[in-house]
Amino acid sequence: MNMTPTNFAAAEAVAQDAIVRFEAVSKRFPASRASGEVVALDGIDLDAARGSISAIIGRSGAGKSTLIRLVNGLEKPSTGKVIVDGTDIAPLGERALRSARREIGMIFQHFNLLSSRTVFDNAALPLEIAGVPRKEIEARVTPLLDLVGLADKRNRYPSELSGGQKQRVGIARALATRPKLLLSDEATSALDPETTLSVLALLRKINKELGLTIILITHEMEVVKSIADHVAVIEKGRIVESGTTFDVFTRPQHETTRALLAGIPGMTLPEFVQSRITQQPTPDSETVLRIVFTGTHATDPVLSRLSKDLGLEVNILGGAVDEIAGRPFGTLIVSFKGDDAKVAETRAFLTALGLTTEVLGHVA
Repeated sequence: MNMTPTNFAAAEAVAQDAIVRFEAVSKRFPASRASGEVVALDGIDLDAARGSISAIIGRSGAGKSTLIRLVNGLEKPSTGKVIVDGTDIAPLGERALRSARREIGMIFQHFNLLSSRTVFDNAALPLEIAGVPRKEIEARVTPLLDLVGLADKRNRYPSELSGGQKQRVGIARALATRPKLLLSDEATSALDPETTLSVLALLRKINKELGLTIILITHEMEVVKSIADHVAVIEKGRIVESGTTFDVFTRPQHETTRALLAGIPGMTLPEFVQSRITQQPTPDSETVLRIVFTGTHATDPVLSRLSKDLGLEVNILGGAVDEIAGRPFGTLIVSFKGDDAKVAETRAFLTALGLTTEVLGHVA
């Protein structure tokens, strides 16, 4: 399997079979003027491991939606291959493509339910289109409605449902053809935070119980943080960073990733510090240090150790303890007085405790 940095699957997961693979994929659209092209995707190499939940994140217009539309054949690559479960999607004729799409479920931001059909009939729609007998439709859809928590709503209409319930109908519909892959295009963007959490819990349940691979397109970092195993960051049609969600979120390398993660607690400096920070020290300034706690060190009593072992007086400027991809993660931003030697000693002490540090600057 390809071991390039642009794989969703990090080193420990590379042994897994990739159910989706992009090989040198580019996509160009005609420009609005008489000549020229718009490059939506440029040289994408990317794998999604079978059974994983992977996320593609990026700014508006970065190429996220184009990327996911290539997976189900709604768009064809200008160059390269999009391979889904061993099949190159682009060359397929219409009949073969319809068959391939039955293996790929899709849920959308705005649900796309038919107002004149009940919950049951909306979920059954792809099976009706495929010509599945009514008795088999009943046998498939009834347990799906139970799975998504809508067994008691089977005869209701979309106008009688909440946003979260509508999305659950969309999920049941996407699962009706028994797909191997589920694509989610901003599926929680129209939902309130509480409903979003319940839908994410359902998707994780589906992933675990059905072994279904899920690829998420989203701009919501909280969604990625809580559910995704792997993440890829796209900017101007290129993958600029990828890996496990924990690694990318706790040690972002690219400026785009850092900007996207700015809203995550503890990832950025508080405003009152940002407005005063300088890169060069002054005689009365203090060094500002970010301390990153991961895994078993996330709740260690670091400040007391610094005071006791190094005699350091530390000011707390900000911080947070969180969970990313099911693993504890914490940040603490502190300031303290000391020359370069003292800063080096402090960082070495923290490194010995299994923590990582970063000098952010200096404040008066």
